[in-house]
Amino acid sequence: MSGGTLSDTAYERLRDDIVAGRIAAETVLSERALTETLGLSRTPLRAALSRLESEGIVDRLSNGVVLVRSVTVEQLLQIVQLRQKLEAAAAARAAEHGAGAELLAIRARMQEIVDGAPVTFDQFWLEDGAFHRAIARAARLELLPAIIDEQRSVARRCSVTRTYDTFVDQAGEHVDIIDAVAAHDAELASARMAGHFDHVRARFLGTFDAS
Repeated sequence: MSGGTLSDTAYERLRDDIVAGRIAAETVLSERALTETLGLSRTPLRAALSRLESEGIVDRLSNGVVLVRSVTVEQLLQIVQLRQKLEAAAAARAAEHGAGAELLAIRARMQEIVDGAPVTFDQFWLEDGAFHRAIARAARLELLPAIIDEQRSVARRCSVTRTYDTFVDQAGEHVDIIDAVAAHDAELASARMAGHFDHVRARFLGTFDAS
């Protein structure tokens, strides 16, 4: 296996563990421990860490210590605001085309959750991402799904996002947005998507205040 492949593998594994919260914010990453855990030498590991540093996922302190960077509530709310503007416009544009098979299948799954189907945080996180990417694709916006994925990967690193254990309200909002898209009502689709992000912001702030 080439050094580049080893580095890529180490990068992907560390990034996935950090994004998913398996490696918590403010964790010190020990090169010695990671070489043993990942089963590779320090050269590809350091290349992987440098890549994570360039993406703002880890910090290298003046003493050489590598630290997992935290994502603050303020940064999380900035992401919500950015996505609200982008995705409200996308929902309006999607309504011009209507809801295809992908969105209708997602609607059926969201309705199951509204009706009481059990769902874990990790499951809903994946299904939530699928919904937002599907809206972007329905809007014929080729670059937006990647932007959404990038912003979601940052948001998930904020511990506030992992405090929920019920997703009925979010699923219901997804259903309402898809219904507006299916009805070709651009104004309503945009308003419902904007309202969805208002509710996301309120839920985050409510969790933060409660803590």
